[in-house]
Amino acid sequence: MSDTRQNAMWGGRFASGQDAIMEAINASIGFDRRLAAQDVAGSRAHAAMLAATGIITDADAEVIREGLLKVLSEIESGDFAFSTALEDIHMNVEARLGELVGEPAGRLHTARSRNDQVATDFKLWVRDTVDAAAERVESLQRALLEQAEAGVDWVMPGFTHLQTAQPVTWGHHMMAYVEMLGRDAGRLRDARARMNESPLGCAALAGTGFPIDRDMTARELGFDRPAANSLDAVSDRDFALEFLAASAICAMHLSRLAEELVIWSSAQFRFVKLSDRFSTGSSIMPQKKNPDAAELVRAKLGRIFGANVALMTVMKGLPLAYSKDMQEDKEQVFDAADSLLLALSAMDGMVRDMTAEPEALRAAAASGFSTATDLADWLVREAGMPFREAHHVTGALVAKAEKKGCDLPDLALDEMRGVSQAITEGVFDVLGVENSVASRVSYGGTAPARVREQIAAWKERLG
Repeated sequence: MSDTRQNAMWGGRFASGQDAIMEAINASIGFDRRLAAQDVAGSRAHAAMLAATGIITDADAEVIREGLLKVLSEIESGDFAFSTALEDIHMNVEARLGELVGEPAGRLHTARSRNDQVATDFKLWVRDTVDAAAERVESLQRALLEQAEAGVDWVMPGFTHLQTAQPVTWGHHMMAYVEMLGRDAGRLRDARARMNESPLGCAALAGTGFPIDRDMTARELGFDRPAANSLDAVSDRDFALEFLAASAICAMHLSRLAEELVIWSSAQFRFVKLSDRFSTGSSIMPQKKNPDAAELVRAKLGRIFGANVALMTVMKGLPLAYSKDMQEDKEQVFDAADSLLLALSAMDGMVRDMTAEPEALRAAAASGFSTATDLADWLVREAGMPFREAHHVTGALVAKAEKKGCDLPDLALDEMRGVSQAITEGVFDVLGVENSVASRVSYGGTAPARVREQIAAWKERLG
């Protein structure tokens, strides 16, 4: 069955209306209504510029700008009737503006196309979201800094392959995520700087013959400059792709931390206790306290990574300039943004509320021959052994301790000297886990003094 309705905004060329299925696949108002505030801001800036350049009258521009605020107020209050027949947020806003102010509304679209309009609106929305994401990243960094400062000298095992490797400090471990998130914030800021060029005024693809002032609209909307090439500007979605790429890396970092919280809060580790606010129970096992918030943060990466791949796939085969394929750019970006912002907030809450267990951390650090590398380093430094020989001697001592069911510091000096006569009483100064971490004083190392320096530097950087 055909739908005989025509879209009055562009239907003059068509003799009959669209099929209902065509209307359904063509409409984006179901999701792009989220661009309402940006659409109104862009249209208000465009109207002011049209008046400033003499393209429309000051009176018409004022009526248009006030009418747009009324439209936005209706949308924000829930009183706006969205129409699928009008396809998208742009035509819904313009049609309602016409109902409110009459003839002047018809002059708003002078020297503008939906192509540059949607590129501008979407870029403004992504820019706002980048700012929000960067703020939440920095909030999480501050939460991690608080944890690092509280446990700057708590000893815990450092892992490779999830096997005990060397002792580190809790503060050092927390600061590793501060560094990761610092790169995430940097990527977001870099993306923001690159995206801050205005497409408005590029029209459909070739610019316009009207004497517009693109610098004026760029300034009004907070852009650094107008985009330099109209073909590129209306077909560019790099800004959305960069946001998704930065989001995917950030979500990966959140997933790694979430994985550790899941492991650390288990009965087998007991390194941390997660608060009740970010845990759930079991419907059948009353003893359970499940780290569901961490698990869901871990899973959000799939949605965000998928959105990045989806948009790359949409864009990869498009000739210049605009194609309707690009309507499929928004839903995945909206979903990824929602997922990232929620994951950042949830992780922030978990980190602020979690309680580390220093005794469990130290006990784990003291097991698993975690000071074996310290022993090998001591043999090189104090006994003058080549490192490969020291490595072999240390391995033999580990095997001896393992056979006895004890750790390296529990071996008697005579037992150690049975493997190498170069070993003296001084070896016990490096075998304790506290001695081990205190000795790692190289820049970026786990020694509490170095961790305090990094905490102070990051607190100054974040303000």
